[in-house]
Amino acid sequence: MAEKEKLRIDKYLWAIRVFKTRTLATEACKAGRVKLNGQNIKPSYEVKVGEVYHVSKGIERKQIRVTGFSYNRTDAKTAVNFYEDITPEEETYRFKSAFHAPALVRDRGAGRPTKRDRREIDDLLEGETPGSGFWDDED
Repeated sequence: MAEKEKLRIDKYLWAIRVFKTRTLATEACKAGRVKLNGQNIKPSYEVKVGEVYHVSKGIERKQIRVTGFSYNRTDAKTAVNFYEDITPEEETYRFKSAFHAPALVRDRGAGRPTKRDRREIDDLLEGETPGSGFWDDED
């Protein structure tokens, strides 16, 4: 039973469904995207209950506190029992807002935008600031 008490971080992250495959979890550890107290950890690092790990996965950043061990990959409802997501809310909203950014839509067959169209698009994206014109500088 002493052998069952040890659990590698890559296997743990795979088992609680943070990564889709164990290979991806191992590569994330090797690339420095899994940290403990600001330090990169190796895939063979042994997980301990109560530790907080910072995991970067693309643009998503998570903070996970270990509450128990899961040696096998289970369904998502069961996996939630083995960790606590302590990611700050503003970090969660920042990640979610990236997917809700407005997208510009152009009619099909309208062709390439003209120079005037591109300027209008730039004004919409950047927001027009008062006093930014050429003639406004002469006071």
